[in-house]
Amino acid sequence: MYHISFLDASTVGDIDLGHLAALGKLEAYPVTAPDELIERLRHASIAITNKVVIDAAALQQAPHLKLICIAATGTNCVDLDAAKAAGVTVCNVAGYSTASVTQHTLGLLINLATGMNRYAGELSQWAQSPIFTRLDYPMIDLAGKTLGIVGLGTIGKSVAKAAQGFGMNVVALSRDGAQQGEIERLERDAFFAKSDAITLHCPLTPGTEKMMNRETLGLMKPSAFLINTGRGQLIDEDDLATALKTGAIAGAGLDVLTAEPPPLDHVLLDPAVPNLIITPHTAWASLEARKRLLEGVAGNISAFLAGVPENVVN
Repeated sequence: MYHISFLDASTVGDIDLGHLAALGKLEAYPVTAPDELIERLRHASIAITNKVVIDAAALQQAPHLKLICIAATGTNCVDLDAAKAAGVTVCNVAGYSTASVTQHTLGLLINLATGMNRYAGELSQWAQSPIFTRLDYPMIDLAGKTLGIVGLGTIGKSVAKAAQGFGMNVVALSRDGAQQGEIERLERDAFFAKSDAITLHCPLTPGTEKMMNRETLGLMKPSAFLINTGRGQLIDEDDLATALKTGAIAGAGLDVLTAEPPPLDHVLLDPAVPNLIITPHTAWASLEARKRLLEGVAGNISAFLAGVPENVVN
């Protein structure tokens, strides 16, 4: 029987793991600290990880390991080259969170556009209003505004469709001058200047790391919003804090930060940073998405055991 070690099972919440247990001897650990990793891989033939890093050193001390299932789409938690050299297959799960991330992205945008989160947090001030409503924070229609999308993969296209349903115009950041598809692609300066909101759905690469920085934030409209449900490292966080404090842009909605969880002294946790919404990396995590994720992991294990591995990334 295959020994399956789920290194950080708490990252998927209280989803039933019965379909994984049916595939082998399952040991599900809520979390795994770096000094616990080697022992938990020592007898494992299959490892499941969401965020626990499995590097070359760990692979050298996992003699029975044959398969690593990443319970996510991103693969940066595993040294893919070292795994391949060790004869360990690595698989991921793609597409499981598209609906969840799409609705979260639009939710952040709607809150920024309507001030909904700000008003909802100040109910006592409504009781003191001299009129039937409050008009303390700016509110705008999304209809007729332009949403700029960086990264037109599955999630980016889903966000585009949803935004068009709100009556928004959608443009994308041009990559190498490519213009295929129905969505207009703009060169960098025109993209930043035209967009009333920008949302990031591109992978983290050396070319996209800190792509939102003092220069690019300065190209945006002062009335524009920035949304990031991708990777925290896409943004220079010090520059974003400055842009919000100085009014270079109107607001931001983030589901990811460079450090997760962030330290209490993180620059963007400063209450002096205005009109900033931060959620704790939950865009991917609807109940349905987490169920699809574990179904994908189970499918990858089953395919591997049948000798026809799927979704191999190394």
